[in-house]
Amino acid sequence: MTATAPPRPPVPRRVLLLVGVAIVLTGLNLRTAVNSVGPVLQEIEDGLGVSSAAAGVITTLPVLCFAALGFAGPPLAARFRDGHVLAAALLMMALGLLGRAAAGSFALFLLGTAAAMTGGALGNVMLPSLVKRWFPTRTGLLVSAYGTAMAIGGALASGSTAAIAGRIGEGGWRWALAVWAVLALVAVVPWLAVPAQPVAATGRPASVRMRSLLHSRLTWAMIVVFGLQSTQAYIIIGWTAQYLRDQGMSASSAGLLVGLNAVISIPVNALVPPLAVRQRLQRPLLVSFVCFLVAGWSGLAVAPLTATWVWVVLLGLGLGTFAMVLTLMGLRARTPESTAALSTVTQGGGYVLAAAGPLLVGVLRGSTGGYTGMFVVVFAGAVLLLLAGWGVCRERYVDDEVAGLAAGAADGSSGPTVEVAGAEPPVVVTER
Repeated sequence: MTATAPPRPPVPRRVLLLVGVAIVLTGLNLRTAVNSVGPVLQEIEDGLGVSSAAAGVITTLPVLCFAALGFAGPPLAARFRDGHVLAAALLMMALGLLGRAAAGSFALFLLGTAAAMTGGALGNVMLPSLVKRWFPTRTGLLVSAYGTAMAIGGALASGSTAAIAGRIGEGGWRWALAVWAVLALVAVVPWLAVPAQPVAATGRPASVRMRSLLHSRLTWAMIVVFGLQSTQAYIIIGWTAQYLRDQGMSASSAGLLVGLNAVISIPVNALVPPLAVRQRLQRPLLVSFVCFLVAGWSGLAVAPLTATWVWVVLLGLGLGTFAMVLTLMGLRARTPESTAALSTVTQGGGYVLAAAGPLLVGVLRGSTGGYTGMFVVVFAGAVLLLLAGWGVCRERYVDDEVAGLAAGAADGSSGPTVEVAGAEPPVVVTER
C-alpha cells in the first residue's frame, strides 16, 4: 500500500454532500448485523439446536470477520473506486443478512453471518481514510456524523429485534434478523453515484506499506486499545441481553435495555470526536470512560435487576472509547493514506484480539453455568484499557516512527511500482 499527498482541485459542494450522505448511511449499517443477534440469541440457539459454546461462536464470529475482511479493504480500493467497493460490500451484507435468516443449519447461519459482516468490515477500515481524504478540515465533524449514525443503527437493531420477533411469534427471530437488509440496500445507492475523486498528476509520492507499521510502537498500542474497547463492546452486544434474561428479565425488556445502551452511544459518538481532537482532553476522557465501564459492570454484577437502566447507561457512556479511538486514527497519522494503513492494521489486529472475549464468555458460561467468567474478563480488560490508552493519548505520529514512511520516495529512489490504495482512478507510483 502506498501513499501520496499531492494537491488536488477543489471538490464541488454537491459532490461533498453526496459523499457525506453515503458515509453517514454506511455508518448506519455498521452495527445492525451484529447488534441484532444478542436480543434473540436464545431463540437462535433453540431454532438451530446449538449449545451455549456454539452461541459463543456466533457472538465472536462478527469480530473475526471484521478482522479478516477488513484487510481486504486497501487492496480492493487500490484497484477499484472506494465507492464501488463499499457498494458491493453493502450489497453482500444485504444478501448475507437474508441468507442467515433463512439458514436451516448452524453452518449455513455462520456462512450467512460472515457474508453479512462484509459491509461492516470494509466500512470500518475505509471510512476513516475517506473522511480524511474528502473532508480534511472537518475530520471531527464527519467522524461524529457517521459514528452517531452507527450508534443509531445499533440502537435500532438492539432495541427492536426482540420486539419484532415477539410480535411475529414462532420463527419470528428469522424475520427480525432479515429486516436489516433493507437499510443495507438503501446505503448502496449513493455510493454508485459518487464520482471518481481527482488525483493530481504532480508531486512526489511517498511509499507506505501496512507491514511497515508493525515496526511502530504506536501502531501496537493502537491495536491493543482498539482490541480492548472492542472486547467490552461485543460482550455487551452479544451477552448482556442473555445475562439479564438468565437473571429473570423478559426477552423484550432485556432487548430494550441493550437498545438503551446503544441509544446512549448516539450523543456520545456525536460529542466525543470534537472533544478528542483536543490533546489536553484525551487522557481525562479515557479515565472517565474506564470509570463508567467499571461502574456499569459492577452494578450489573451486584444488582442486575435493580436500577438496571442506570448500569446500562453507564456502560453506554463507557463505550465512548470507540469514538475516541476512531478520532485518534486520524490524529496519529499525517496523510489520508497513512491513516488508511493505520486504520486497517489497528482494526484488523484489534478485532483479532477482541474475538477472544465473546467466545470466552460463551465457553465459560457453558462450563460453569454462570457469568463469573464474564465479569473477570470485562474488569481485567478495563484496567488494561486504561494502561494501554494512556500511552496512545500522547501526541505523536505513526509516520514519524517508521523509517521512510513520512519521507517516502522524496529522496528520488526507485523501485517496484504499486497502485495507490484509495486513489480514484488508481495511479501507479514508485515503491521504496
